[in-house]
Amino acid sequence: MRFREYNPDTDRAAAHRIWREIGWMREGDEEPTDLYFTGGRTWVAELEGEPECLSQTMSASVRYLEEEMPAAVLAAVATSHVARQRGLAKRLMAHLLALDAADGALLSIVGYFDQGYYNHLGFGNGSYEVDFDFDPATLMVSDRARTPRRFTRDDWEILHAAHLSRRPVHGRCNYTSPVHFRVETAHHKTAFGLGYCDTPDGSPSHCLWLNADNMNAGPYRVEWMVFRTPEQFRELMALLRSFEDQVRLIHLRQPPGLQFQDMLSRPLRQRSITHRGGFENAAHVTGGWQVRLLDLPGALARTHLMGAPVRFNLLLRDPIADLLDDGAPWRGIGGEYVVAFGEESSATPGQSAALPTLTASVNAFSRMWFGVRAASDLAYTDELSGPPELLQQLDETLRLPEPNPDCEL
Repeated sequence: MRFREYNPDTDRAAAHRIWREIGWMREGDEEPTDLYFTGGRTWVAELEGEPECLSQTMSASVRYLEEEMPAAVLAAVATSHVARQRGLAKRLMAHLLALDAADGALLSIVGYFDQGYYNHLGFGNGSYEVDFDFDPATLMVSDRARTPRRFTRDDWEILHAAHLSRRPVHGRCNYTSPVHFRVETAHHKTAFGLGYCDTPDGSPSHCLWLNADNMNAGPYRVEWMVFRTPEQFRELMALLRSFEDQVRLIHLRQPPGLQFQDMLSRPLRQRSITHRGGFENAAHVTGGWQVRLLDLPGALARTHLMGAPVRFNLLLRDPIADLLDDGAPWRGIGGEYVVAFGEESSATPGQSAALPTLTASVNAFSRMWFGVRAASDLAYTDELSGPPELLQQLDETLRLPEPNPDCEL
């Protein structure tokens, strides 16, 4: 087993083979796939001298309240059919995260195929995401949308710039490189964009990107939206309603902070009427992403909370340490700390006999810090425990909006 950086001149064929074997690449996808490999830190693991596993992280920023924190997105993990169940992927990912942490990333975020696998790397579940399937005729918007501008995949640069400027919510993730956005925009052959350019420089102010399984009646899928004001959001909804004479179903992920059911007319009645039909109106809730801290002192130095200050000892366990080689530039963040949460937060190695103690895995602590779940709730379902009085104090101090990456992970 050997880890090394991906070499496009010598590893391209093997990388394509791996992605074809797992169903990530179809005929004609070679060019965007090659472009994707250039978008971040891409490494391969060799087995018997041949690349059989490829992993990639991408540089990003993640918003924590008013702070933009440097982060690493675990963007791709692919193992060939002949190299499964050997630990290649986990060890290669751990190595990449060590390199990202050494380069200054404070946290990492990942979109997962199922719960459990990335927990071995210290990741804990993020907040739920709600997906709506609805008839555009049921959208409750009174205004008529203006004639929109049409966008194509060739407009990826201005669309990427607009996407970076979307509504700044807690947890928002922005990729540093435009490569991920460019590839995702071009991935679906039937995709198209619509929107408006109301900014002083004529760039997109609010817009959406759609993909259709059936261009005739739908479903249409809203892949992403950009808006910053209530008026812009409602105009995009009016634009979707304008499809009502032909399209029977639209799929949309609930925008962060909003309760999309507010926009629908008699949603429970619609669900009953369309149940088990070809265009069923429904809402589905899933947890599809995870988060972990990579630098505890660094992240807490940028954590500014409005609640009452609280100080405690932290005994932190990091499972990633078991997957790292002795020569790794970072060993995880497990250990003993004195932690302070408040307007000025901090984490200092050591222990204080005068303070209560919180015991946690990095998985659970990251979830608490990010605002996914309160400390008292995590004590029921995750690896986090402490005196009831301390848990209550943490609940009151870490009153955060629900985090949402609001992007494709």
